Amino acid sequence: MIPLAHYIGLSAMLFAIGAAGVLVRRNALIVFMSVELMLNASHLGLVAFSRFREALDGQVLVFFGMTVAAAEVAVGLAIIIAVFRSRKTVNIDELRSLNG
Repeated sequence: MIPLAHYIGLSAMLFAIGAAGVLVRRNALIVFMSVELMLNASHLGLVAFSRFREALDGQVLVFFGMTVAAAEVAVGLAIIIAVFRSRKTVNIDELRSLNG
C-alpha cells in the first residue's frame, strides 16, 4: 500500500506545476489547462485523505466536483473560441481590454 505522504506529495507537485503554468504562460488555452491541473491536484488530495480515513465523503465530493468541472470546461472553451474568432488571438497580453 502506498503511504498517504506520496499521494499528498504528488498532489502538491501537480498543483505547483499548474500554478506555474498560470503565472508564466500567456496563452489562454495553456492557462485554462493549468487551472484544470490545479483542480485535479486538489481532487487527488481529497481522494487520498478520503481513502486514508476509509470514508467515502471526499470521493463523493470529488465526483460532484468533476461534474461541475466538465461543465466549466465546456463553457470556458466556448468563451475562448468566441474570443479567438473575434480577436484572432488567444494571447492574454493582447486581451487586456475586452472592449468591442
